[in-house]
Amino acid sequence: MILTNIFVLKDNYIWILYNKDHSCIIIDPGVSDLIIEKINQQKWSPKAILLTHFHKDHTNGVKNIIKKFPNIIVFGPEETKNYNVNKIIKGGDRICLLKNNIYVISTPGHTLGHVSYYLKPYLFCGDTLFSAGCGRVFQNNYLNMYNSIQLIKSFPDNTILCCSHEYTLSNLIFSMLFLPEDKNIKIYYKKVQKKIFLKKNIFPFYLNNEKKINLFLRTDEIYSKKRIGFEKCKNSFEIFYYLRKRKDKFWS
Repeated sequence: MILTNIFVLKDNYIWILYNKDHSCIIIDPGVSDLIIEKINQQKWSPKAILLTHFHKDHTNGVKNIIKKFPNIIVFGPEETKNYNVNKIIKGGDRICLLKNNIYVISTPGHTLGHVSYYLKPYLFCGDTLFSAGCGRVFQNNYLNMYNSIQLIKSFPDNTILCCSHEYTLSNLIFSMLFLPEDKNIKIYYKKVQKKIFLKKNIFPFYLNNEKKINLFLRTDEIYSKKRIGFEKCKNSFEIFYYLRKRKDKFWS
């Protein structure tokens, strides 16, 4: 399977998996026009849409894509049932598409029913985890979000995170408020800054690198706790909760 993405709505990634037979799968289409244009250009045959959650910037393109390709199957969790989904899935399910097994992972937090999709080495994690950051938490769902991030952290180091938004620079600036001398964060910031200046795609995001530069994956580190201003006895969830609340008020 070959992976590509389309950048839309200022900061959204729409992901497309395709194979040598020109069949494809679309993940979280927030718009339709650019997707349909890309499919026609490449002469792809779209077989399925996968939705991680119900927010409109992930679902608004579904209706028109179905109109253009009526045989496409739309998979999504229960919370997406009103967004033209015809196959409701849940964590623990396995979907077979284009001769590949795709595993549905329950990752609540951003929304109560949020799911991710794993097709080794790709993890389509929606709005759960971003490069150097994580998604907003709604409905006071902080513990679920923390547990979802810890679950993602347990995946193989070579996992490629396919998140749904590009907030990397802002996330790194936030991280440097707490860890201004962190070598890995500073190096990654310069690398991302250069890519943006050269108008290059920042992706891919490897989990092993995220463990070094993403504060939300480092909440159990004694060093991070100390720099953030917490005693080492504070548990990892308390650190996560504090950082996520601070990030809600952060603008750069």
